[in-house]
Amino acid sequence: MVFAYLVQAMARVEQMNALKNAIARLVLIVGLIGLSTSAMAQDAEKQSLGQAASDPTASLMSFQLQSYYSSALYNLPEQTSTRLQFRVAIPYSLGNTNNIARVTLPYIVDSPSGTSGFADLTIFNLTVFDRPWGRWGAGVVTLLPTGKTGLSAEKFAIGPAFGFTAPTDKLLIGLFNQNLFTVSGDSSKPDVNISTFQPILNYSLGNHWAVGLSEMTFVYDWDASEFTSIPLGFKLSKLVNINGKHVQFIGSYEHNFYDKSTGAKDTFQFTMKLLLPK
Repeated sequence: MVFAYLVQAMARVEQMNALKNAIARLVLIVGLIGLSTSAMAQDAEKQSLGQAASDPTASLMSFQLQSYYSSALYNLPEQTSTRLQFRVAIPYSLGNTNNIARVTLPYIVDSPSGTSGFADLTIFNLTVFDRPWGRWGAGVVTLLPTGKTGLSAEKFAIGPAFGFTAPTDKLLIGLFNQNLFTVSGDSSKPDVNISTFQPILNYSLGNHWAVGLSEMTFVYDWDASEFTSIPLGFKLSKLVNINGKHVQFIGSYEHNFYDKSTGAKDTFQFTMKLLLPK
């Protein structure tokens, strides 16, 4: 029995290594597509660069590094958590359609369990359509269990994604929705069957300053039949030019009202985003 268990464990390690290699190739391919195809022209008449930086449907290549510090967690007194997150968004053309590929990779720096390392990788592709009132998009999002043991959901999940934005001279409003449903994975782990809703509100103050809602994301758990994240947050952003490169700095605070789990109660976020408009 011990030998059989070791064989199964080795096979699982080999599968995960193969998966990680496949993911690395996929990320490389997406990057090459974005660099080798012409980025979609930005609608400058309706949307400024600062506004586009806050728009998940905007045809704007960006690289961003985010840090999240949760100063208080529900039901875990005197515990905190820290997470770093890398995200790249690459617009590209495929036939007659305009698309945006986005890859998100979190790294857990500090957690109540004491475990640190990379969490699961999320990839989505959105096909976007310009309209006189703004822009809407539809696509697919995928969760890949590439994270470290203890930080991974150990599940493959996939589902549809939708979004729309309506910009004016100073105001950007919209909504972004993603849905993940488990298709395979470790049967001993809970399934990932969730829908997320991110309201978008950004107001330009002038001189490249803006205020708005944070990246607050409402999470509905279909298995629990309730929202498991009910946040409210605000942000302040500034777009600057550094040696000819456009960089946006964002600071935000967010409070989560869902108190039945061990999730974050108060979270402070800082983001540095490199923008590469065409």
